[in-house]
Amino acid sequence: MARHTYDSGLIGNCAYLAHVHKDTNIPWLCWPRFDSSFVFGGLLDKEKGGEFSILPADDYTTKQYYLDNTNILCTEVSTATGKYRITDYAPRFYQFDRIFKPLMLIRKVEPLEGSPRIRVKCEPTYEYGQMKLQPHRGSSHIEWHAFPERIRLTTNIAINYLMDEQYFVLNETKYLILTFGRPLEAAIATTAEHFLMQTIDYWRTWVKRSSIAQFHQTYVIRSALVLKIHQFEDTGAIIAASTTSLPEHPGSGRNWDYRYCWLRDTYYVLTSLYHIGHFEEFESYFNYITDISFNEDKRYQPLYSITGQKNLYEFEADLEGYMGNKPVRIGNQAAEHIQNDIYGQVLISLLPLYSDHRFIFAERKDSARWIEYVLAKIEFTIDEKDAGIWEFRNMANIHCYSNLFQWAGCNAAIKMARIIENKDLEQRAVALRDRAATHIESCYDAERKVYTNAAGSKHLDASTLQLIMMNYLDPNSQKARDHLIGLEKELRTPKGLFYRYLHADDFGKPKATFLICAFWYVEALAAVGRVDDAVKEFENLLQYSNHLHLFSEDIDEADGSQWGNFPQAYSHVGLMNAAYRIAMKLDKPIFL
Repeated sequence: MARHTYDSGLIGNCAYLAHVHKDTNIPWLCWPRFDSSFVFGGLLDKEKGGEFSILPADDYTTKQYYLDNTNILCTEVSTATGKYRITDYAPRFYQFDRIFKPLMLIRKVEPLEGSPRIRVKCEPTYEYGQMKLQPHRGSSHIEWHAFPERIRLTTNIAINYLMDEQYFVLNETKYLILTFGRPLEAAIATTAEHFLMQTIDYWRTWVKRSSIAQFHQTYVIRSALVLKIHQFEDTGAIIAASTTSLPEHPGSGRNWDYRYCWLRDTYYVLTSLYHIGHFEEFESYFNYITDISFNEDKRYQPLYSITGQKNLYEFEADLEGYMGNKPVRIGNQAAEHIQNDIYGQVLISLLPLYSDHRFIFAERKDSARWIEYVLAKIEFTIDEKDAGIWEFRNMANIHCYSNLFQWAGCNAAIKMARIIENKDLEQRAVALRDRAATHIESCYDAERKVYTNAAGSKHLDASTLQLIMMNYLDPNSQKARDHLIGLEKELRTPKGLFYRYLHADDFGKPKATFLICAFWYVEALAAVGRVDDAVKEFENLLQYSNHLHLFSEDIDEADGSQWGNFPQAYSHVGLMNAAYRIAMKLDKPIFL
């Protein structure tokens, strides 16, 4: 059986995200927000999901690529009668001293060779495929009413060709401009070309202002661009993925809605942004976390909506599912879980705001209140069993990973308390750090020389790799090296992939490896000084991307297939952090 990959690319402008398949269709586009209903959802149901394709009359092949250092995607279609290119993009650029990022998808269709005959099919839908929209004809547009907004396709293609889905000869450049809400009221070709040039310039300038080492730089650049458009700029939230219910493995039932912001990933995301020098995104995400924090009482949820909403009620949509994989879940019940690592995640993510002099912490008037606030949450939960990083739905334990991040968060609080000269906070953080360490040590298996996933458990868990990266274990110590050896013996596969764990959970034993764990393994190798091994393992993982250097959440060990929600922002974060760790170890002059 052929390796399964997601044959699509991602475009976006920090207001929305859309997938473009190699077959020219837009199989996924949610409007007006990342977590809204899809307008095109063929990814999950080819009948109910609508379609937006630009296909030739005869057999064809395609080639897809990004314009270098941009989030602008090109799909070249070759047929016996000619060749044409579709350039898909979401406008994003500076205008009037602010970012212009409309709910607008622009498709530029230009002939390259011969006289190809093409047909444009545009059938949007709404309410997760339950609302069939009727087209209304205009002079140079078609409009659909998706209460309470309208969707409009403005074009210089003959409207009758679109209404009748009729083939026509492509002998000049055509434009298709799809909008949600406010329609385009301007010259079509001139506007589309102006927006394209401005958007190219924006992305290339953004990349030039990134601090990216030369170790596999093209992959890191693509990952940084992917991460950037997963940030919902209006609030600063960064989502795990743009999709829902792409299965972790066929038939597994592990189909989750990932269009939300997980606090457990705060540290990894902010670290990756910090490494590439993008402090604006860093501070914007921090402000989102701050807003959530002061709206909570005793504890955080594991995840929130992009606007910080708590109720993420989970239901199953009446859709066929990706390749027939049901259920299709909208919302995420994991929001109700207890997950206690997140308080430490928040504290260590704050640390650069106080320890890096590029940030002016003295201007913050709420520092002591903020630190005390999160420390109180650690104090409230430090002895409590929780669902752990992997959100076990019916299995609570004293998890090593949860207490590790409480330990690390307290360490960060100690440093911040010293910077703001608050002795009471410092002493409180020291006491809590010591309590967290006691729980971590209860997970140590002296016979196997390895830390297990939880107190009283024999199971191993890739999340405990973080004991090394967080410096709980001295990376230069034999204890760190032994722990790493124990994990790799059990969880690393012959093909260099990594399982999260191998014991049964609520859904049985996992069948797919988790890509970010493999990148954590790479980081751990570099941290303990096994740099050659780290480079080898990193380069091996690159083969598991699709044709555009985009990575999924899960990889099937048997055949290297991509599964899980896609592209997975946190897989790209894992790549960025692993590459940075190796680059720092290699420490080569920048131009050599």
